[in-house]
Amino acid sequence: RFLSREQPGDEAIPLDVLFVGGGPAGLAGAIRLAQRVREHNANGGNLGEIEIGVLEKADNLGDHCLSGAVLNPAPFQELFPDTAMGDFPFRQEVTGERVYFLQEKGQIKLPTPPEMRNHGNWVASICEVVRWLGGQAEELGVNLFTGFPADALIADGDAIVGVKTAPSGLNRDGSPGPNHMPAGDVTARVTVLSDGTRSPLAQAWRQFDNVTAPNPQIYALGVKELWKTTKPLDAVIHTLGWPLPRDAFGGSWIYPMADDLVSLGLVVGLDYKQHSLDVHKLTQQLKQHPLVASILEGGELVEWGAKTIPEGGLHALPERLHGNGLLVCGDAAGFVNVAALKGIHYAMFSGIHAADTIFDALVADDCSAKTLSAYDQRIRESAIHDDLHRTRNMRLAFKSGFVAGGAKAWLMSVTGGRFPAGKIDSEEDAAEAKDVVAGAPFQPDGKVTFSKQDAVFRSGNATRDDLPSHLIVGEDIPAEVAEMYAHLCPAGVYEVADGKLVVNAPNCVDCKATDVLGPRWSSREGGAGPRYQKM
Repeated sequence: RFLSREQPGDEAIPLDVLFVGGGPAGLAGAIRLAQRVREHNANGGNLGEIEIGVLEKADNLGDHCLSGAVLNPAPFQELFPDTAMGDFPFRQEVTGERVYFLQEKGQIKLPTPPEMRNHGNWVASICEVVRWLGGQAEELGVNLFTGFPADALIADGDAIVGVKTAPSGLNRDGSPGPNHMPAGDVTARVTVLSDGTRSPLAQAWRQFDNVTAPNPQIYALGVKELWKTTKPLDAVIHTLGWPLPRDAFGGSWIYPMADDLVSLGLVVGLDYKQHSLDVHKLTQQLKQHPLVASILEGGELVEWGAKTIPEGGLHALPERLHGNGLLVCGDAAGFVNVAALKGIHYAMFSGIHAADTIFDALVADDCSAKTLSAYDQRIRESAIHDDLHRTRNMRLAFKSGFVAGGAKAWLMSVTGGRFPAGKIDSEEDAAEAKDVVAGAPFQPDGKVTFSKQDAVFRSGNATRDDLPSHLIVGEDIPAEVAEMYAHLCPAGVYEVADGKLVVNAPNCVDCKATDVLGPRWSSREGGAGPRYQKM
């Protein structure tokens, strides 16, 4: 579905290097490569003009980006060594942090685990960071193509030579409408997949190139809200426990974005056991806890969003991250350290390592898999690999349950990851059995707690109501499975009426949760989906 052997047409856009996805990984890579080429040519090199492009499915950079986010500033300092810390697009430095185990009416303060300490890190809006990076890329001559989703990789023999974009302006039945634009082709000597979590192109490439991993990737779903508040928050807060059931892995964050702005969210692993578990509803419950309610008192919901996160760690990384004419970066590869709640700086560093590898390949005039394999070596010798190796089994330990998993994770922490000596095996999330458990009734008040429909409105969703469905749904879905989809989706895409599954595709905010456990996600026209502003 996401790979084409149809050769590019005469109107294809030719580039030297294409980064698919305008998030932190793709933009950091494009910036680094442009810097290296400029420096090379200024010092008498003969590369000449190298056309670098970034393809982004949202209408504007940052519209589809969502994260906590507490940032490690190291990749920014590497890309822009002459920029003062105060000139980066960060909100505020972390000056305090607290971790709590929540009970329904109270909390227990816990010591902050070493992996979660944030001294020297900064709270930021990932949307604002990405837009700032886009400005830096444009100043370096990088071509930014926004509003163009990549629909399929283009293969020529055993090489990837570019991508096909998704058509736009289709009617609900798939026929061309009055504003129809057909699919187009973008070719490149090297294509970098930096298109984020659950990348369909990365999945297609792995099948095409027969790339496996020691463990399958597993995922979590995060639901996030931004609140305008009446009083400042003095620390970053993380919580475990309530409102999650004991057989689900996850926790919450509450971060100060400004004196009057707070980011909060709840993340839950998709290997949860109850078919009726609903992350959006749990997030609404979380806000009613006395600790959280005291922070939000008198406040107002500003923005809402949702996104999946790769959680498999080191053992779920592809056995190789390169092919003929292709590299994989960031969340598309799975560079997330769940124990540290970090992924953005790994994504950026992976983009930087990709750029350095591509630069060497361009100088050598050889973009084959053999030359691009240097990227894997760079990753293995980097802090990305070191950090993921140290915490390689921590998330997997919780497959044993909350109590046993917590004990194992503590041993892993104090031994620097040396316990256990081997690998903890895991199954993909869709292989985990779920128990049919009746969901608790939920009635939002519209002031502190909100329905999924109200939440989607707060995401700035800009999808046309008459757009063809981009969700591939099976037939004759059993009632219990339909109920699971309805609870799973935070945006109300799936509902159950008279025991039948109803699909409201325009509600989708591209979190890709059901792509993990059910109906598959595919590209739709550019600009569809959320329009996050400060997430």
